Amino acid sequence: MPRYERMFERPRRGGIVVPFLMLGDPTPEQCLALADVLVAAGADALELGIPFSDPTADGPVIQRAAARALAAGATPPRCLALVAEIRRRHPDLPIGLLVYANTVVRRSLAGFYASAAAAGADSVLVADVPAIESAPFLAASRAAGIHPICVVPPDPTAAVIRHAAACGGYTYLQGRPGVTGTATPMSPPDHATLGALRTAGAPPALIGFGVSRREHVQAAFDAGATGVIVGSAIVKLIEGRELAPDELEASMRRLMKRLTEALAPA
Repeated sequence: MPRYERMFERPRRGGIVVPFLMLGDPTPEQCLALADVLVAAGADALELGIPFSDPTADGPVIQRAAARALAAGATPPRCLALVAEIRRRHPDLPIGLLVYANTVVRRSLAGFYASAAAAGADSVLVADVPAIESAPFLAASRAAGIHPICVVPPDPTAAVIRHAAACGGYTYLQGRPGVTGTATPMSPPDHATLGALRTAGAPPALIGFGVSRREHVQAAFDAGATGVIVGSAIVKLIEGRELAPDELEASMRRLMKRLTEALAPA
């Protein structure tokens, strides 16, 4: 059974929490250590970004993370080597990649997805490819045995819902419009949207964009979402703490504890 399916089907404390890291941020070695910390602290899966110079779907926090990783020498092949090491350390953990289209097409769609699969990735989300342009990416993804992840806005059209049903792994449901970041918090997902996704047969919905606090996690689960993706709140901890790895790791553990406390039975 694919790793995402196992994750969704096993008995849960309440819901799924998926933290995001930028591969190579702040250094390759620290990135690996932080991935281990997040898994030990209760991460159900990891979403890992391959840094890109023009991350148009991301706000300033993740943009700066990409810049740090690129300055530290990150390249797509080096990032996939990090994925392979995380896979070696955590063989049962679902691992998703977040990338931009230029990173994929520069090598060729087939070549990129084959490399991602060989590294141990379970899914790929191409952040800047709209549904109307996605068919070649979906085909190359499936040919490599990779789940193609669909991004759904808070107010999706019927066509977007149908597109989500054609994707796999999980559905990335935006908690609000705009780019990633914590300056504007998420809004609870609409029951009708979640119902439409389920009726269409889309994969389980994970809420991202603006999830940074325990009450955001609780609101997402109360609304019927399967889980949350936490990006900027995690990545922001790295800024200014690159030279204090023990402090950084402790901060990551504390944040994960606060987020997962929302899942504890009342």
